[in-house]
Formats: sequence, C-alpha cells, structure tokens
Amino acid sequence: MNNVETELKELILKRYGSLSEFCKKIDLPWTTLDSILKRGVEKANIKNILKITAELGIDVESLAAGKIVYNPSDIAAHFEGEDFTSDEWEEIERFKMFVRSKREN
Repeated sequence: MNNVETELKELILKRYGSLSEFCKKIDLPWTTLDSILKRGVEKANIKNILKITAELGIDVESLAAGKIVYNPSDIAAHFEGEDFTSDEWEEIERFKMFVRSKREN
C-alpha cells in the first residue's frame, strides 16, 4: 500500500469502524475497495473513486495527486437535514471561510 492508500484506509476505519461498513454505505464491493487500496488509487475506476471521495468529503484531484484534502463544501453537505439553528449554520460557514483562508496564507 502506498502512502495515500494507507491514509485513505485509516480515514475509512476511523469514520466507519471497518472497510466492509464503508463499502455497504457506498454500495461498493469490499473486494473492489481492497483492490484499490492494494493496487493504488491511480489504477482504480473513476466511478469507484468518485463514490469514495463523495462519501468521505475529500477532493478527487488531490487524491489523484497522492494527497487527502478535505472539501469543506462536501463536509457541510453531509450535515444537511440536521437540526442546526441558523446561528450554527453561520458558524459552519465562518469555519469554512477560516479553513480556506489558511490555504491562502
């Protein structure tokens, strides 16, 4: 496993507890994910990579470049439908702007 594949596996395990639970969530055969982690992200089918990145809220292009970069708008989208107050949504938006500003500095 390469570095990005190791990071990806650790992220999945941290969030979902197991690779098989993550696979169930995104409707991807476990053997496919195992192959991606062993053979490399760059050799995977783009549809499968899109499923993985969408669920994890990470940037596709960065993953292809060997880095895991969170996509703040995707992370916030995972919270849609939650019972956040308007003040809480504003705080989430401020946090997204803060994270983006750190990239610029």
